[in-house]
Amino acid sequence: MTPRDAFINALELVSHLANVGDAKSLALHPASTSHGQLSEEQQRASGLTPELVRLSIGIEHIDDIIDDLDQALQKAGKS
Repeated sequence: MTPRDAFINALELVSHLANVGDAKSLALHPASTSHGQLSEEQQRASGLTPELVRLSIGIEHIDDIIDDLDQALQKAGKS
């Protein structure tokens, strides 16, 4: 499992969904979702790297969001 996947899988509050525009916080891997139709070369040319995770911050309390991101980063760093 890549560190990116470990991070996404470790999120508890932030949802792993491609539902941008929602009121809740979301995590998205653009290279395999919203930009998956592009070749890797086209993705890189547009500044999109395979490791990139897009966060859409919602209306949850900021401390809860930060705590979730922090714990997921710590877990991903240990994998």
